[in-house]
Amino acid sequence: MIIGTAGHIDHGKTALVKALTGIDCDRLKEEKARGITIDLGFAYWPIEGGRVLGFVDVPGHERFVHTMLAGAGGIDFALLVVAADDGIMPQTLEHLAILDLLGIEHGLVALTKADLVTPERLEEVSQAVRSVLAATALADIGILPVSALTGLGIEELGARLAAAAAETAERSAEGGFRLAVDRVFTLAGIGVVATGTVLAGEVRVGDAVELSPSGLSARVRSLHAQNRPAETGRCGDRCALNLAGPGIGKEAIRRGDMVLAPGLHAPTDRIDATLRVLTGEAKPISQWFPARLHHATAEVGARVVLLGDGSIEPGTTAEVQLVLDRPIAAAQRDRYVLRDVSAQRTIGGGRFIDLRGPARRRRTPERAAQRAALALADAQTAFTALLAAPPFAADLAAYARDRGLSAMQTEKMAREAGLVLLEAGTARIAIAPDRWQSFAASVTEQLAAYHAENPDLQGMGREKLRLQLTPRLPAPVFVATLQRLARDGGLVLDGAFVRLASHTVRLAPGDEAAWAVIAPLLGGAERFRPPRVRDIAGMTGRVERDVRRLLKLAGRLGWADEVAPDHFFLRPTVREMIGLLIEEAGRAPGGELTAAQFRDRLDNGRKVAIQILEFFDRHGVTLRKGDLRRPNRHRLDLFGAPVLSSDSFFGGDSSLVGRSDFKSEWGSEPVPGGFDSHSLPPPSSRGVA
Repeated sequence: MIIGTAGHIDHGKTALVKALTGIDCDRLKEEKARGITIDLGFAYWPIEGGRVLGFVDVPGHERFVHTMLAGAGGIDFALLVVAADDGIMPQTLEHLAILDLLGIEHGLVALTKADLVTPERLEEVSQAVRSVLAATALADIGILPVSALTGLGIEELGARLAAAAAETAERSAEGGFRLAVDRVFTLAGIGVVATGTVLAGEVRVGDAVELSPSGLSARVRSLHAQNRPAETGRCGDRCALNLAGPGIGKEAIRRGDMVLAPGLHAPTDRIDATLRVLTGEAKPISQWFPARLHHATAEVGARVVLLGDGSIEPGTTAEVQLVLDRPIAAAQRDRYVLRDVSAQRTIGGGRFIDLRGPARRRRTPERAAQRAALALADAQTAFTALLAAPPFAADLAAYARDRGLSAMQTEKMAREAGLVLLEAGTARIAIAPDRWQSFAASVTEQLAAYHAENPDLQGMGREKLRLQLTPRLPAPVFVATLQRLARDGGLVLDGAFVRLASHTVRLAPGDEAAWAVIAPLLGGAERFRPPRVRDIAGMTGRVERDVRRLLKLAGRLGWADEVAPDHFFLRPTVREMIGLLIEEAGRAPGGELTAAQFRDRLDNGRKVAIQILEFFDRHGVTLRKGDLRRPNRHRLDLFGAPVLSSDSFFGGDSSLVGRSDFKSEWGSEPVPGGFDSHSLPPPSSRGVA
C-alpha cells in the first residue's frame, strides 16, 4: 500500500512520517536549512507479514502544490495532516480537493501537535475537519490525535495503517505495464535509475520498456520494489528501475515521463475528458480557458475546449476537450487535475475519455455517442458500446493500447465478444458479428446493382465501393476485407476492380470477332512493343476509329491498358512488366533503377520504355526521384498480382521494402494496398466468354 501525506505547510507531515518509520524524508540541503519540504520525499516501513508500506511525503507550501500533485497520483491511502493548534488552513482545503478529484477513497486524518492543545480544542478541530470531509469521497475516514514529539497516538496510527494495508486488496497486474516517473538519478557502478509508482501491470528484470513521450527504448537491468531488491515490480509498488539503452541518460528522462510496456507508447496532446469544476471557483469555465494540467507526475499547459452548450458553472460537470501544449503519456480513464496558469488555485479535474480527440466535428451526435461508450468503466462493455455507435467499427489494437490492456486481456475480450477482426499492418479493425453480416450483404448488394447498370464493365472500382459502404473502413483494411470475402467465393478481385463471382462480361458478336483477331497482335514476342492503333488498323484492314473504340472497351473490361495515347498493352503483359521491374530493382543498388536499365530488360527502345515508366508513375506503381525510380510496394497489385511474389521484392530485403522514408525521400505518400489480389486470366484465354 502506498500512503501519501497531504496538508498545510508546517503541520507536521514529515515529522509524522519520521516518527512512524524513523526516516527523514527531507533529503535536500535547502529543505533541512529552511525546515520545510520542497520536493517529494519517500520512506518505507516493514510491517508484520512481510509487507512494506510506502510513504510519499509531499510539500505543503502553496508554491509547491504542483509537486504535491506529482506525488499524489499513485497513492492508495491518504494521510491528511491537520495541526490541532492551527486547524484547517488553505492548503488543507486544496489538498483535500485534489485527493477528491483524484478519486482517493481511503484515508485517515492525523490531528498533529495534539500535545499543545486542550481536549476542547481537539474536539472543535475534529468537528471542523468532519465538516469539510462531508462533501468528499473521504467523508467517513477516521480522525486520530497524534504528536510526533511525545509519541501520543503514534502506535495506534501505525496499527490503523497496518490494518488498512491488510484490508486493501492487491491491485490487479493484468494490464500493460505503466510507471509514472517522479525522480531520476545516477548511481556509480549502476547507472540511470528512474523511480515512481507502478500504475498498472508488472515489470521484470530483463524486460524491454519504452519511455514516453520521448519514445526511447530501454531494458530493465535491475529493480527495487518497495525499497527491496526484486525480480518483479507489480501494480501498486513503488519501484526503482535501473535502465539501460541507446540514448538513456539522466538528462533523457524527467519527472512526468512514463515507463511503459512496448506497444503502449502513443503520446497525445488532444484529449476528450470529463471536467468537474470546484464549487469554490469564482467564475465559470469558458471556451479556450487556459490552465495547467496535472496527470500522474506530469504537468503541462492546456486549453479547455467546451463540448457542450454554454460555460461550465462552478460545482457542475461537463465534457471538454483538453488541447495540450505538448504531448503526454496517458491512458483512458486516468484522472487529472486542472490548476490556474498562475499556480494560485486548483480549478477542477476529472477523467480522460478519449486520448485521440478530433480537432474538428467535436460536438456531433456521433462523437457524443463514442464518448459515452468510452466513458464506461468496464473495458469490454465500453468497446461493445463503441462498436454499436457510428461508424460501427473500431481499431481494437488502438483501443487496447489507449486503455492500457495487455495482449492477454485484448484477446480474451475479442474472443468473448465474438468480434470479427479485419487486420492490415498494425490495424485490427473490429466489427460486431451482426454488423459484419449486414456489411457483407451490403457489399453483394452494391456490386449487384453496379453490374445491373454496367453489364459491359469488368467490375466496380474498390475505392468507389469502399466509399459507399458502412462502416467506411480504412483503405488497407478494406483490401484485406475484400480478400477475406473473395476467399469465401462470393466475389473476385480483378486488380483494382471488384466483381461478383457470378458476373460475366460479354461483347457484341462483331466486337467478339474483332477482338479475336486483334488480341493476338498485342501478345507474343512483340508484347513489349505492340503495334499502335493506326498500325493495327493497317494490318487488319479495319477502320482506325473502330479499332480505337474496341481497344478502349477492352481497357474498361480490364483486358488491356492504354499505356500511351493509342498504344495498348495486354493486361497480362502489364503485370509481367511490373514483375520484371521488381526483379530489376532488386538487382540495382538501393532498389533504384534507370529508364535505360528497364529499356534493356524489355528490349523495346528508349521511347517506349519511358512511356511505360511514365504510365507506372501516373498510377503510383513507381515512385520517381529525378532519373531514378523504385517500385511502390503499396500499388504493385493495381493491375493484378505481379509475376514475382512479394518475397522477391528487392531480393527479400525488408529494410528496402518497408522504408519509413518513402514519403520524404520520394515525394509520394504510399497508397494502401497489398499483394494478395486475384489476377485476370489473359484475354486470349478468357476470350469473350
